[in-house]
Amino acid sequence: MDISEILSPKFTEFDIRTPLSKVAGAFENQELDAIVVTDSDEYRGIVHRRQLASSSNHPSAKVGSQVQHVPTVERTEDVREVARLMIGSDAKALPVLHDDRVVGVVTADDVLEAVRPFLDAATVDDAYTAELISATPETTIGKALNILREAGIAHLPVVDGKDLVGMLSLYDVIDFTMRGGSKSQGGSPGSFGGRGRSGSSHGGFGARGGDSDRLLDLPVRNLMSSTVATVERSAQLDVVVETMFEQGISSLVVTTDDSGEPVGIITKTDVIEALTWERDDRSAVQVFGLDLLEEMDYDDVSALIESMVSKYGEMSVIKASIELQEHKEQSRGVPLVLARIRLVTDRGYFTADGEGYGAAHALRLAANAVERQLLKGKTYGQSKKHSDSNEQEQLYGWWLGG
Repeated sequence: MDISEILSPKFTEFDIRTPLSKVAGAFENQELDAIVVTDSDEYRGIVHRRQLASSSNHPSAKVGSQVQHVPTVERTEDVREVARLMIGSDAKALPVLHDDRVVGVVTADDVLEAVRPFLDAATVDDAYTAELISATPETTIGKALNILREAGIAHLPVVDGKDLVGMLSLYDVIDFTMRGGSKSQGGSPGSFGGRGRSGSSHGGFGARGGDSDRLLDLPVRNLMSSTVATVERSAQLDVVVETMFEQGISSLVVTTDDSGEPVGIITKTDVIEALTWERDDRSAVQVFGLDLLEEMDYDDVSALIESMVSKYGEMSVIKASIELQEHKEQSRGVPLVLARIRLVTDRGYFTADGEGYGAAHALRLAANAVERQLLKGKTYGQSKKHSDSNEQEQLYGWWLGG
């Protein structure tokens, strides 16, 4: 299955010199996840909504300063390869190019909508992240904001003991703090980043006009949504996607089938990543942009990953994804390259970037950064469980045979 029928020819485009304040307004007023950035009609990159909400920039700063270089695809690209590129580049939207011009975009939602009928072969238990990063009702908004940014997530479940009592959105926090918290009692925050809410009003935080110095000290119970979408571990992934689309959200809290205790979270990214699973272990290491590595081949990259992991005790690599992106900047004829490593192991999930002149240099810098995380035991989530070969054959047979 290719993306020719699911890409959207309609997209929002801004020149690199456009002020970020104008771009932020576009995200606020439209249902956008990403915008395309160009320079005199030449494609330059993507800016994502979450990326803009998570960064601190002066309103007069230009959008070119926030450009993310993501892979581009052709209209005939296979949907599974698009899923791999999205996971490898941490991008929820990829530009579709024809004759070096952007002719559309393909989003994670487009991919999920296309494959939804085939997702009944896998369950939440196969794909969810079995570590629930959460806050308590008394956690301060400032601390919650730091958790959201450090973990690179947009939604933070609020748990009181074993009870799931609410959900806090990154966009609600940003909106609340930027607007000075001057809300009516029981009102809902403004519309910036409004997608992804559960729809209920937020708790009573009275008007605090001008009292911005203490906003971050307020407890999250004053801002969280009291309605949270949940799903049991036995639910099929097609039901997960359907629920996300119906409620306009991007994550569900995973609960046990018997007691309803929250045990993890499943996101659209988790489901997209399920599309990249292999039917065997031969491709545990995936490399995107291998042609940039003039000094190394696939076996060298695999050996680098194995050597890196073997230094830190018994650890098994479930999946390693390496993404290499070449920039136009050069030094003595050598291009600047961004290398991103995402490492899924039986002891957790590790990710880091490295940027250097030459792909091999960038890759080694990224590997050094991952090693520092391994040394500190810094993880962002427990390993995901993969479905057995029969389930995967059922799930992927519709396009693997083509």
